Amino acid sequence: MPSIPPGFLWIFQRIPSIVTPLLATYLFHRSIDFYLGVSLPLWATVFTGILSFPLLLALQIRWNDYRNQKEAERLGAILAPQLKTDSYLPFGLGILKQNLGDFAKVEYFGELFFKRSDQFGWTFNVRTFTEDRVFTSEPEHIKAILATQFDSHGKGPAFIYQMTSLLGVGVFNSDGDMWKFHRAMTRPFFTKDRITQFDIYDRHAQDAFTQLKARLAEGSPVDMQDLASRFTMDSATEFLFGHNVHSLGAGLPYPGIHYHKPTPEHVTIAEEQRRHPANIFTRSFDEAQRLSAIRARWGVYWPLKEFWKDEVREAMVQVDDFIVPIVEEAVKKKKATGDVQAKAEGDREVKEGETLLDHLINYSDDQNVLRDETLNILLAGRDTTANTITYAIYMLAEHPQVLERLRNEILSVVGPSERPTYEDVKNLKYLRAVINETLRLFPAVPANMRASTKATVWPSKTGERPYYIPANTKTPYSVFVTHRRKDLWGPDADNFDPDRFLDQRQKEYLVPNPFIFLPFNAGPRICLGQQFAYNETSFFLIRLLQQFSSISLVPEAQPPEARPPKEWASYPGRKGVEKVRIKNYITMSVLGGLWAKLEEAKYDNQ
Repeated sequence: MPSIPPGFLWIFQRIPSIVTPLLATYLFHRSIDFYLGVSLPLWATVFTGILSFPLLLALQIRWNDYRNQKEAERLGAILAPQLKTDSYLPFGLGILKQNLGDFAKVEYFGELFFKRSDQFGWTFNVRTFTEDRVFTSEPEHIKAILATQFDSHGKGPAFIYQMTSLLGVGVFNSDGDMWKFHRAMTRPFFTKDRITQFDIYDRHAQDAFTQLKARLAEGSPVDMQDLASRFTMDSATEFLFGHNVHSLGAGLPYPGIHYHKPTPEHVTIAEEQRRHPANIFTRSFDEAQRLSAIRARWGVYWPLKEFWKDEVREAMVQVDDFIVPIVEEAVKKKKATGDVQAKAEGDREVKEGETLLDHLINYSDDQNVLRDETLNILLAGRDTTANTITYAIYMLAEHPQVLERLRNEILSVVGPSERPTYEDVKNLKYLRAVINETLRLFPAVPANMRASTKATVWPSKTGERPYYIPANTKTPYSVFVTHRRKDLWGPDADNFDPDRFLDQRQKEYLVPNPFIFLPFNAGPRICLGQQFAYNETSFFLIRLLQQFSSISLVPEAQPPEARPPKEWASYPGRKGVEKVRIKNYITMSVLGGLWAKLEEAKYDNQ
């Protein structure tokens, strides 16, 4: 059965608000005709009918502002200041236009908020039409959203509807009982015993580095982001589903024609890679995330942009072609063995050798629920870790002194060839600092969204009035901005310096206010896979630096459209020194990949 186009459904749900101004216009004209005997021409009727919409919208906004202002005053609070731009467009359309333009041009992420902070502070209302979005990068407000006022904030029905085409009803796109159900299903799987089994990582790391060495031997640079993504994809699918999709088997891509003219052999390889199922999945999922990111900028009005068809759902068809057979096979296998246990009260213990998908089937055999949850966990297990590895390599290439110090620590604790253990990872203090500093400057999920489930008041700084947040208000927050604020991290906040997590700066800034560093969120919805991500990232970097002694970026291998514009060099802060462009959809990656050459390590016994 064909689905209703999003635009039609959006209009149908708002028929009263659409009919009201037209009905008011009709009654106004009939009143003039009846009482004054004046019959207005058709053009006047049409004109006033059209004018009634912005007029009613303006009145609705003014009334909401007045009502919220009075309620804020009653509670001794204030409303968040409304962000304004130099645009002449009304109803926040200027901000929408700028956000869409910045997204299309891949402008430097978060710049708008840093520029406006002097005027509006770190919490302000980014309004589009009648939809208020109170953006914050204030640690105390983020703490309220995620922890102290957790029951007053959720994903919210508007966000869930917006993201359903991508994430379904999975753990990242659910509230209330459904979220608790997903959380209860997945929590038992992320125990220490499960996330410290490094056999899977080692197999796929060896495969990745074998291909890396072969490509480097050809004299070609390698897209380290692509390599990391394939490593995490194969590791995640085997760990979570017991089904390795062999994305590394598709081979590594070569730089484009802008770098060197491809040989016929390279063209053939590229065409074979394009058709590989894992690559089709990756392209489709990436496109679905891009379209979802555009939706987020439109807010509740996204159906007007996708009026005739659900563009995200269309992009997800090939993703489903990849995921659904895995789910169906697991359900069929589980039922065939008769080894399906009914869900017990509380968390169910995970059996030896059981995959996450095997475990989930004990809670539900609804294939839609299983599909949604596996896709949600795969997004977290693949994209976020791959992006952290990518940006860590980027920073190591840009800071060779950090790379040398990190290699020395790895060689002294683990050795040049031994496989790292869980205890080794715990003892590599500088490695953890490098990863943390990478996550500070380049958090895998730079911004997130909640909505107030009821009217609430966010705490204030000393001597300031708190902020009143009306019910059903979107409350996006950005840890990317928080992580780079100089007033929270010191004057060197733009610099990559892992020692800030080891020296007195940690006690000065982070210990008194832990909510200034939230790469994995906080509160009841804190990321269950936090230690999984640390372990996988640590393992990959250890194995990488055991085998390679230096990393050099190859900027000319970057696609021209992915290179930072030359004018960026004149900007202060990180924007002026960046060698790559940040691509932010749901997670934050590198536009065009991270192309580099590495030098193999040489040891005395070789």
